[in-house]
Amino acid sequence: MKTFYICLLLFAGLFLGKSQQFVYKPVNPNFGGDSYNYSWLLSSASAQNQFDNKSASSGYNAASSLSSFTDSLNRQVLSQLSSKLFQNSFGENGVEAGNYVFGSLYVQVTNTSNGTMISILDTNTGEQSEVVIPK
Repeated sequence: MKTFYICLLLFAGLFLGKSQQFVYKPVNPNFGGDSYNYSWLLSSASAQNQFDNKSASSGYNAASSLSSFTDSLNRQVLSQLSSKLFQNSFGENGVEAGNYVFGSLYVQVTNTSNGTMISILDTNTGEQSEVVIPK
């Protein structure tokens, strides 16, 4: 009798159970979703945005002619000063192979078959960079 009820439940499940096809419909209107979802998606993204860009609302402030001239003059003076320091440190021939220390920077200059390789190590942060100047 138990087997009859079990078989009855299995066959009833086969005849009464219905299935449907799964269909994917995107939510985002950019990918074919309903265009009415746009305002909901925008408000949801705005609510989750943790960054405030207050400088963008103030607009672009153009520099005056006097401040532009002052900045340009400062850049030229610093450029000339760095050129003089470079010539005093390395001479007229430029950078020669060797090890140099500038504050927390350790600079190693080596000549390779590809050209001059300059390895720079910042001893404070541990950051390292390599520059190859081809021949």
